[in-house]
Amino acid sequence: MIVTTTNGIEGRSISAYHGIVVGEAILGANVFRDMFAGITDIIGGRSGAYERSLGEARETALKEMEERARAMGGNAVVGVDIDYEVINNMLMVSASGTSVTVD
Repeated sequence: MIVTTTNGIEGRSISAYHGIVVGEAILGANVFRDMFAGITDIIGGRSGAYERSLGEARETALKEMEERARAMGGNAVVGVDIDYEVINNMLMVSASGTSVTVD
C-alpha cells in the first residue's frame, strides 16, 4: 500500500477515489514513564519513553488507516495528514487521507 502526504503519486495515475479514511490511536500515559520523563526534562536530554510511545501511536494510526483504505477497495492513500493531541494525560494520534486506486 502506497501512503503519501501528496495529492498524487508521481508516475502513477489515480483511477478511482473511494473516500476519506481515518485511523486513530489513543495511548494512556504511564505514571512511572511520566516520572522518568520528568527527571529527563529536569536534567536535560530526550525522553525515550515518550518518543517510543509517540512512534507506536503513529504507526498504529497509520496501520488502521491503511486497513480501512484496503477495505474500501483502495491500494493507496493520498493526502495523508497526521495530527497529535494530548487529552487528559492521554496521547491521541489520528491519521487521515483519501483511499484511492492507482494504476
